[in-house]
Amino acid sequence: MKTEPDPAGEGVRPESVSEFTRRVKVLLESGLRPSWIRGEISNLRAQASGHVYFSLKDAGAQLSAVLFRGDAARQTVKLRDGLQVIVYGEVSVYEARGQYQLIVRVVVDDGVGRLQREFEALKARLAAEGLFAAERKKPVPEMPRTVGFITSPTGAAVRDFLRILTRRGWRGRAVVLPAKVQGEGAAAEMVAMLALAQELGIFDLLVIGRGGGSLEDLWAFNEEALVRAVAACTVPIVSAVGHEIDFTLCDFAADVRAETPSAAAELITSHFVACAERARQAGVALAARAGAGFERAAADLDHARSRLRLLAPAARIERGWLRVDDLSNQLAAALRHAVQARRQRLAEGRAAFARHDPERRVQTESHRLLALWKRLQAASPASVLNRGFVIIRDESGRPVERRRGVAPGQRLEAEFGDGTLPVRVEKP
Repeated sequence: MKTEPDPAGEGVRPESVSEFTRRVKVLLESGLRPSWIRGEISNLRAQASGHVYFSLKDAGAQLSAVLFRGDAARQTVKLRDGLQVIVYGEVSVYEARGQYQLIVRVVVDDGVGRLQREFEALKARLAAEGLFAAERKKPVPEMPRTVGFITSPTGAAVRDFLRILTRRGWRGRAVVLPAKVQGEGAAAEMVAMLALAQELGIFDLLVIGRGGGSLEDLWAFNEEALVRAVAACTVPIVSAVGHEIDFTLCDFAADVRAETPSAAAELITSHFVACAERARQAGVALAARAGAGFERAAADLDHARSRLRLLAPAARIERGWLRVDDLSNQLAAALRHAVQARRQRLAEGRAAFARHDPERRVQTESHRLLALWKRLQAASPASVLNRGFVIIRDESGRPVERRRGVAPGQRLEAEFGDGTLPVRVEKP
């Protein structure tokens, strides 16, 4: 029965990661002698420090390698992705990452790598068929309205492409036709997208591409089916694969090659930007010509006036300075007057608004109504009675205004502030 090891058992001391990695490093570096190794370079990266990092690979395995600055300076072989080489070096362990790598001391060119040989052979065969001939190229429209971009919808290339279209103010429509751009099945997906784009019939221009990478990363754009589909496409097509130094067979089959997707976006928008700039310049020139015309007319008028008078040159110069000062003062005064006039109009508008403000008018009318009500109350009979006066009324309730209208024995009614009292006339 198998038992698990007891790390806390008697006489057992666990190793730290650093100790274990250091033991592996000693075993590898002491057990493996420096040797010659054949492989193909990929993922080449030259650092600013002068060190060069790359992978050495064949059909079955891959090995990380580093060429330090001193050794790199002594090499005569120009390293690049896809180059088949023979290197001499020793194995070392990079303890910080716990990975082994080959420290390369010598690099010998072993001829063109397998992928590069396939690339050159297919390029020669298709060129012999006339697939890359200049007479087969279709002219690219200067101002396409609808552009289709066959690429990975999640890659940085499509973001850069759309960002540049937006930044340059392009007014067309861009449609992303999603497809794999690397790995198995990528070429087939891009061929299908080319067929779909032609079937839809809405595109004035197609772009096919992705960002840069190694020869292996870009290999889908070298597959024969895709290259033939690009060459046979009825819609003008721009190939925008990789960086400036990367070439694929699609670049040769397309109607135009752009170094990068960003360069393709600039190519598409170049005529639009140029036309927009010409329109802007035309507007500036028109304004300048109109201004120049006014200036010439003003100058002609001044000249006609000056010819009416025979004046010395010094006096003309002095009057010119005076005129400049006067015009400057007039301009300043006109500006001040205009500002004051605008302020005055604003104040008048605010005052008019305030005068016609319903709330203010309601308040004014309320005060006026209250004053009238108070005056009415002050003049009312009740107010007079409350001040100690009495109103004498006859039998019909009408006030008795004159003494001579009263007869002896007549019954009257006296109205006080707190009520009425019947009275009778004894003697008028």
